[in-house]
Amino acid sequence: MICKSMRTPRNYDGTAPTNRSLSQLLGQALGQISKRLQDKPDLILAAWAGLVGEEFASMSRAVAFENGILSVLVNNGALYSLLVQYERPKLVQQLQKIFPFVKIYNITFAIG
Repeated sequence: MICKSMRTPRNYDGTAPTNRSLSQLLGQALGQISKRLQDKPDLILAAWAGLVGEEFASMSRAVAFENGILSVLVNNGALYSLLVQYERPKLVQQLQKIFPFVKIYNITFAIG
């Protein structure tokens, strides 16, 4: 028995299922999240302090994120050298794990 109160979905041809698979829904949802993160680089800038820890966060600050490059100002040459020579690849990998849908290519450091 067919109930007349049920609404027939738009463009339903009678043979196709009306539900969507989880992969379709996740793809749409993750795409929307990615777009929001790209529109808000301030989230990446705010994550800098937690990424490097309290000690280095007090001596450095992220100032810009453009075209996949995070720009960071550091207070002294010793910290600059440490970050550029040893820590940059690790920091880029950690940022990519935290923000998997944002393209993060590099981190540039400057004394300032």
